[in-house]
Amino acid sequence: MTAYSELSAHFGRVAALSNAIGILQWDNDAMMPRGASATRSESMALLHVMRHDMTTDPRIGEWLSDAEGDNGLGAWERANVREIRRVFAVETALPADLVAAASRAVSACEMTWRQARADSDFASLLPLLSEVLKIQREIGVAKGERLGLSPYDALLNDYEPGGRSAKIDVLFDDLAAFLPGFLEEALEAQARRPQSAAPEGPFAIEKQRALGVRMMATLGYDFERGRLDVSAHPFCGGADNDVRITTRYDEADFASSLMGVLHETGHALYEQGRPAAYMDQPVGHARGMSLHESQSLLIEMQACRSREFIRYAAPVMREAFGGEGPAWDADALWRQYTRVRPGFIRVDADEVTYPAHVILRYRLEKALIADEMPLSELPSAWNESMQALLGVTPPSDRLGCLQDVHWPSGGWGYFPTYTLGAMTAAQIFDAACRAEPDLLPAIGRGDFGPLVGWLRTNIHSQGSLYQTDELLTRATGRPLDPAVFKAHLRRRYTGE
Repeated sequence: MTAYSELSAHFGRVAALSNAIGILQWDNDAMMPRGASATRSESMALLHVMRHDMTTDPRIGEWLSDAEGDNGLGAWERANVREIRRVFAVETALPADLVAAASRAVSACEMTWRQARADSDFASLLPLLSEVLKIQREIGVAKGERLGLSPYDALLNDYEPGGRSAKIDVLFDDLAAFLPGFLEEALEAQARRPQSAAPEGPFAIEKQRALGVRMMATLGYDFERGRLDVSAHPFCGGADNDVRITTRYDEADFASSLMGVLHETGHALYEQGRPAAYMDQPVGHARGMSLHESQSLLIEMQACRSREFIRYAAPVMREAFGGEGPAWDADALWRQYTRVRPGFIRVDADEVTYPAHVILRYRLEKALIADEMPLSELPSAWNESMQALLGVTPPSDRLGCLQDVHWPSGGWGYFPTYTLGAMTAAQIFDAACRAEPDLLPAIGRGDFGPLVGWLRTNIHSQGSLYQTDELLTRATGRPLDPAVFKAHLRRRYTGE
């Protein structure tokens, strides 16, 4: 076997183990009984150490050196070697005992977070979250020393390869300066439009699920390679060719669940559209979380809050719930789905206020990783930031710093990819609409073929063949340009 063949076979085995971890993690978050948490924690810790051992095998370094000198490799194989080198550099920075400690800490903290969130009891989570944070700092330091990065940038790099906080600071400071004035303009424009009441519930959960499944099918989700379930926090997970999504239901508000389903289906379409020939190789993975979040936000925000989609969906919604009256008219529903209203919950936020939720979390997690504020002050710092950025103060920690699972689950450095993803989504959707003139009219007919087909060709099937900036430039003609996102907001919310 050649060095490249050895690498490919080895990382195929890594992928098989990762798939097992993915299914167990999905079960942990969606189905596992609470009493099994301690046993599952030990199983997950062992599997994470086994994967770490596989990805730090000393033979990988030898194979890489030989493969990097192989002039007979094609573009995909060369890119795969590049991605394996990146993984190897990151993984060899960590000792196995730190990997195991991180897995155990996260398992315990996630389980406690569920109850702490329900009880709005940050104090009960603080000891376990402190341990997660301590370990994440250690991971950031170890990876940062290996990669020549700050601890925070080293954590960010896991989710956004090549991403740097210095660049994000500039983008987010610009958005933070733009949003307050634009929010005021959007609210004024909204006040001039006809007001409409939201459809009144209750909306039976089984009917909400049926509607979600129907919309997933409309988008092109392959139910032969995935499923829909319920969890405390909506997510997309699972394994290669077994892409599972979750949502949560509120009988008083079917829109929250539906938009959660649409969002996670965007993630799932990306996973189901990855290059089949390289599905088990690093080059076949999705290209970072800003691209991944762009796909979920493109479906949820760009496509499924468009007038065209709502015109198609309005009669489907009426049929699903037996709705009657003007609240179910397409124009009234569109006003509801594009209503701007500062609120407490990130996943329920509108497009205009959503970036503020992310900027808040980004700034706080940077300060926490840098040990610039004690974790015990997180609730008060969170509330002060919400007031400063959105003019609202959460009445409880459940509606404040306990609402997201990311930090308890060890996802430090993830949050900025949401707003990077929103900006990327606007740019990709704009390019797709320019390339496919029938795209929006087709959505109005419930036909997502032109949109998903364009995404399959230009984003999904490309895996990690190209680095993020090059992939975006190839797809849209330019690197990330926040002006496209701002222009989209102006068109939709102020009519400019």
